[in-house]
Amino acid sequence: MMVKMMYFWELFKVFSPIVIFLFTLAVAYILRRIIFVKLSVWSKRTKSNIGDIIISSLKNPFIIWFIFLGTYFALKASFLPLHFYPYIEKIFLIAVVFSVSLFLSNLIVKLIKLYAGKIEGSLPITSLTQNLSRLIIFGLGILIILNSLGISITPILATLGVGGLAVALALQDTLANFFAGFYIIVSRQIKPGDYIKLENAEEGYVVDISWRITRIRTLANNMVLVPNEKLLKTVIVNYYQPDKELAVLINLGVHYNSDLEKVERIVLEVADEVVKDLVGGMKNFKPSLRYHTFGDYSIQFTVILRAKEFTDQYLIKHEFIKKLHKRFKEERIIIPYPVRAINFFQEKNRDGS
Repeated sequence: MMVKMMYFWELFKVFSPIVIFLFTLAVAYILRRIIFVKLSVWSKRTKSNIGDIIISSLKNPFIIWFIFLGTYFALKASFLPLHFYPYIEKIFLIAVVFSVSLFLSNLIVKLIKLYAGKIEGSLPITSLTQNLSRLIIFGLGILIILNSLGISITPILATLGVGGLAVALALQDTLANFFAGFYIIVSRQIKPGDYIKLENAEEGYVVDISWRITRIRTLANNMVLVPNEKLLKTVIVNYYQPDKELAVLINLGVHYNSDLEKVERIVLEVADEVVKDLVGGMKNFKPSLRYHTFGDYSIQFTVILRAKEFTDQYLIKHEFIKKLHKRFKEERIIIPYPVRAINFFQEKNRDGS
């Protein structure tokens, strides 16, 4: 009888931690189903993406937390020597704080992405701002862990202050790019999605501003990598500031014998048709024409149209030139070729013959 009792006791010592671990996972599965169903219903009622963001951010950490919890309870029930329990609790605390920090960092970054574009005056969302948000959250998590373990952070901060000076001297270029990128983001003069042109004629869409470089995608689908410090020092034209709309100027010329009133009327009819028919044209904008020069072989003028953004101007110019050429041909309006006059008498006597 005594032998059987000992046998069952040994079995209990072996299997009780496993049972507790599996029971904890079962409870976690049930709670996960209930919580996520409630969140889904709430998300549908509010017609907001917050619920979806919370669910996507919580799915993996939720299971990890209960695995930690199940492991903790199983180890507590495993009849380990008492001196192991303080170490188990510390490891458990570190794992939980780290996983919570990871969850919060992902959640906050997603919420920032969701609402930053809707809040006027908010900072642009770049990899630099996302990484800074994660760094702050993980830094707070590390401070919580150190404080819970009874480690004083004052000597650590003092050491970091002295070591930070040495690191700053060694990484001057890197830090210069980092602070330049941070200034670019805070000033909000350039942000991802803007179409910019640099002083050296490189131009394209800003894709991202990281801790070291700014990536610009050209219209040819190539990537231009510009150090943040260099970007801060160069002259930049931002075609999306103060807004995306821009004037499209097209220079033309007609023959001196042309009826300028008729030319103006026809050009404006064609221009008005183009801006109203094309997706990239400003339909509420009234095109205008201004004569400005008696040229060598034509009376020159500028047609002013308006596009919704920088790249729309190419299609507007394309369609306008096609339609205007056809209309001029129908109306017998001449766009003269360049004329060059040669003085034969002067050429003949230039060499004294």
